[in-house]
Amino acid sequence: MPALSPIESEFASTEEAEAHDAWFRAKVREALDDPRPGIPHDQVMAEMQAIIDGKAKPQA
Repeated sequence: MPALSPIESEFASTEEAEAHDAWFRAKVREALDDPRPGIPHDQVMAEMQAIIDGKAKPQA
């Protein structure tokens, strides 16, 4: 298990990097295979902006 330099990778070893890559690829495949309809970009952005605006208001 060779150690990786922080300059090369955020992971401590190649095994750790490969495990993360496999997990990430599985999550992407799961999302691509999801049969539910997508959400329009404008709708998502409006919802996120509402959350941001709600957090920016001083709370009483």
